[in-house]
Amino acid sequence: MLSVGCLVLESLLQTEGGSALSYTRLSPTPRPLSLQLSTPRSLIAYHTTSKLLTQTTTTPAPSPLPQIYTPPSTGLLSLLPPSWVPYAELIRLDKPAGTYYLYLPCLFSTLLAAPLSHSPPSTVLTYSLLFLSGAIIMRGAGCTINDLWDRNLDPHVTRTRLRPIARRAITPLNALLFTGAQLLTGLAILLQFPTSCFYYATPSLLLVTLYPLAKRVTYYPQFVLGLTFSWGAILGFPALGVDLLSNTAALTAAGLLYGSNVAWTVLYDMIYAHQDIKDDAKAGIKSIALKHDKETKQVLTGLAVVQVALLAGAGVATGAGPAFFIGGCGGAAATLGFMIKRVNLKSVKDCWWWFVNGCWITGGAISLGLGADYLVRYYSEDEKAVEKEEQ
Repeated sequence: MLSVGCLVLESLLQTEGGSALSYTRLSPTPRPLSLQLSTPRSLIAYHTTSKLLTQTTTTPAPSPLPQIYTPPSTGLLSLLPPSWVPYAELIRLDKPAGTYYLYLPCLFSTLLAAPLSHSPPSTVLTYSLLFLSGAIIMRGAGCTINDLWDRNLDPHVTRTRLRPIARRAITPLNALLFTGAQLLTGLAILLQFPTSCFYYATPSLLLVTLYPLAKRVTYYPQFVLGLTFSWGAILGFPALGVDLLSNTAALTAAGLLYGSNVAWTVLYDMIYAHQDIKDDAKAGIKSIALKHDKETKQVLTGLAVVQVALLAGAGVATGAGPAFFIGGCGGAAATLGFMIKRVNLKSVKDCWWWFVNGCWITGGAISLGLGADYLVRYYSEDEKAVEKEEQ
């Protein structure tokens, strides 16, 4: 599996037109990074996982970003050795929202599966931390692959021209080697789980490759993104030793939880897509936000209802108690309703705030509900066992 991935990445380095998107060079020769582009072509739409296109404008717009790279002087990256900074920027270490959204479905499924497997809190915590480390590594690998695909576009785009590969702080070869190291690290983490997890995780690689293509041919790339980012909603069950193929209740719960997370992904990514809706329209980019601009809040409300309903169904399948339905489902319904009512879809800043913080607001409510239900059921069963022994 890793060798196939490396061959694909190697082909990117050997082919000048590695991007799935055709483009026109802005000038016959590359311009120095410190110069303002004089051509009337400017970029525009960028999505967290690689939405890079160009649009034609009548006059060049002034760049809001510096044209000369300045090393970070504040935040996490400023604490790292200078030689590490380009690689930290490459994996978006200072922008962890994508990692959280990738991790939360794993946490949900682990907490939902825990009562079925009668796993002690120490085991649940261990696998939760392993999932977190895996999410960090694999999200970073995805960002690196994204920048390799777009290495010929980024230098000509105001918003991305100072990325590490674009500004030549990291060569494509070093980025490829770095990707290999990340994939090997991800494999090492995966091997810490039961063997069955390896087989359940492998099909997600197909979805990872489909997403960059989907956003170029359909108005609903967020659905493919949801299928990809929600895969962790299945993995918590085999991680705790629950056999999905022989346990009907667990299989039903995993399927419903997966569907719930797909709906949630489409919901928060639709809000995210509103940041670029004007530029998408000019550039001819397809997105669910553009397709349903006039009825966005109605669509968001429908997605929220689907998410909460499927989450509740997963709880019913596993015999969850009041803590799950009140804390998890009720918390999700309340936070989603508040977000949908308050978000200003015409404000880029507001859309970004809700995208970044939604993972903690809604994801936190669901996690607390699931965690509380697991602990209540675990310790009540423990007390019953003690009483039975005493009798």
